[in-house]
Amino acid sequence: DLCRVINTKSVDNIQFLPFLAIKANNLCWLGYGCWKPDWTLIIINSIGAALQSLYILVYFYYSTTKRQVLLKVLTFLAPLAVACGYFCYLPDEDTLRSRMGFSCSSLTIMMYALPLINLAKVIRSRSTRCLSFPLTVTAFLASSSWTLYGQLVKDNYITV
Repeated sequence: DLCRVINTKSVDNIQFLPFLAIKANNLCWLGYGCWKPDWTLIIINSIGAALQSLYILVYFYYSTTKRQVLLKVLTFLAPLAVACGYFCYLPDEDTLRSRMGFSCSSLTIMMYALPLINLAKVIRSRSTRCLSFPLTVTAFLASSSWTLYGQLVKDNYITV
């Protein structure tokens, strides 16, 4: 999708919210990985957050609705900043682990569910043009890998 945006110099028919959700998800899991500490979570989500930042910058550059894009970014990232402040003041590690893990798992579920918004459009138009096949395959492979990793390290939050 990023290559298509650069080649066509247009963001038409490219969904922005799924990539923004991935960015928020990367940042959340990065925080969880730093708290644990789990270098696999830290490295992978650092790379993911950097790549999503690149995508957002390229999308913003080629977008004709820059103000709306910026508003979407702030709408997604502001609650993350508030959540970080909240987690800093939790009284004990068990509470922190359960609430942070639940938050990360919930955000991941929402991230994977977000593309389903287009499902009604796909059914109505009988066309999958608005869906990104590479993104769908990548999401399946990534979620399968994290499920296996969660099982290996015995962390139910990662498994979810």
